[in-house]
Amino acid sequence: MNQPINILQCIRQGQVGGGETHLLSLMENIDRNKYNPVVLSFTEGPMVDALRKMGIHTEVIYTEKPFDVSIWGKVAAFAKPYKFALIHAHGTRAASNLLWTAKRQHIPLIYTVHGWSFHKEQSPLVFNLRVMGERLITKLSSTNISVSKSNQESGRQEISSFTSVVINNGIDQIKFNPATVTSTVRRELNIPDNVTLIGFVARFTEHKQPLLLLRAFAKAIAQNTQLHLLMVGEGDQRHEGEALAKQLGIDTHVTFSNFRSDVPQVLAAIDVYVLPSIWEGLPIGLLEAMAMAKAVIGTNVDGTREIIRHTQNGLLVQGTDISTSLAESICQLAAQPQLRDALGQQARADIIHDFSAAEMTRQIEQVYQSLISKN
Repeated sequence: MNQPINILQCIRQGQVGGGETHLLSLMENIDRNKYNPVVLSFTEGPMVDALRKMGIHTEVIYTEKPFDVSIWGKVAAFAKPYKFALIHAHGTRAASNLLWTAKRQHIPLIYTVHGWSFHKEQSPLVFNLRVMGERLITKLSSTNISVSKSNQESGRQEISSFTSVVINNGIDQIKFNPATVTSTVRRELNIPDNVTLIGFVARFTEHKQPLLLLRAFAKAIAQNTQLHLLMVGEGDQRHEGEALAKQLGIDTHVTFSNFRSDVPQVLAAIDVYVLPSIWEGLPIGLLEAMAMAKAVIGTNVDGTREIIRHTQNGLLVQGTDISTSLAESICQLAAQPQLRDALGQQARADIIHDFSAAEMTRQIEQVYQSLISKN
């Protein structure tokens, strides 16, 4: 019997975000008879703990920087004994710190783009430097994977030579099923049953725009006091968010919670899910909320606009004053429970049809086999 093929999976961090959830789903569904996945993370965190519980060898070499030359020797030394057939890097930090090892050890490198590191809100200098970095990574990778068609297209706009295969993110449709999930989250967090509960389940980072959501929620609650906001997650803007809620005078209407592993139960408790990102690849949190038949509100950015069809399975907001548009959409869904239900039911139907973690994994395995057969 043939031994499973060693494949190195690399991810930027051990905290759980979209790319990390993608990796966990991939590891849950990968054919362990064919492949032996080993994971390298650049920070500790709950994702690392979850992988180790799954029996997957997971190493941590600390860095929070892309192109961190100081760790490249450690990465190469870690990889060498395994004689990896492939390296699969998830995100810019992972790919940039694996380029040297892949080249020195003659290992094909797959780069999955979980949203570009460049976006128009950056200064011209930062934007151009990020584009240069992404151009280098995508050129040196054996294969690039885009998690959405829109993200592929935005890459081509800035990198004329960019090519990729599109494999949409998928989720566990058994785990995220409103028919089988019960929730005590409201009671646990002392959130009244009679309020419309708005949910944000994401990292507290600038690109997810938690501070913008708080400002929008302040505008919404000025019109409807029967609203409550539940913000679940951690990140560098968490403390700033808590301070802003007090400053805006809405802290009694906002509940902050650290990262939780019971995401289906959290989603079951809410009425509306909001994701006001300034960029996305294909947001897994949004897919999970839609799978739980929740009405969703998102900004008109890559990935999100590919999932949400405005007024059919959710609401898209755009324009020069996003916080006001978000507030109006929140108030609209709070006032129309029948609309919430209709949007949520259509959202779930769309997810069931198009976004399966098992199918995502089979498509990724086809990329693996194609590269292995060439080497």
